[in-house]
Amino acid sequence: MNWARLALRLGEPLLPLGRRVPFAVQKLVLEKALARIFARPLQDGAFDLLEGRWLRLEISDLGLAWCLTRTPGGLRLARRAPVDVCIRGNWREFLLLASRQEDPDTLFFRRRLVIEGDTDLGLAVKNLLDSLDPEELPPQLWRAMQELGAALRQ
Repeated sequence: MNWARLALRLGEPLLPLGRRVPFAVQKLVLEKALARIFARPLQDGAFDLLEGRWLRLEISDLGLAWCLTRTPGGLRLARRAPVDVCIRGNWREFLLLASRQEDPDTLFFRRRLVIEGDTDLGLAVKNLLDSLDPEELPPQLWRAMQELGAALRQ
């Protein structure tokens, strides 16, 4: 068994524990990670479409959700906000999307990922994420995401 399959098998029962992590800790870790991972696209204005608008990401099967917006200081998270659009799905679908193991349009067409609210904004966010160059991610992170996504598909 390769490391990715083992990680999925051992990690899956632990994932729901993420909802027990205090939101302040989630916010701190995720904001720092997003700032690093999306440094270039943020600098290039790719996320400006979220300025003054709120996106809610919900990982339904884990009971996790974050509201996200663009501020002059970068991407910011909140527990609750007056959201414009919500993208909801299970963790597996988000991993398949992030690892590019599944076509985003297929995930949305089959309702494995759902956009509610301002669908134009939701589609713009989906297209933005799909257009980002994975080569700009830290190489170890991109490799790990690809291997985990491939293991999940099997």
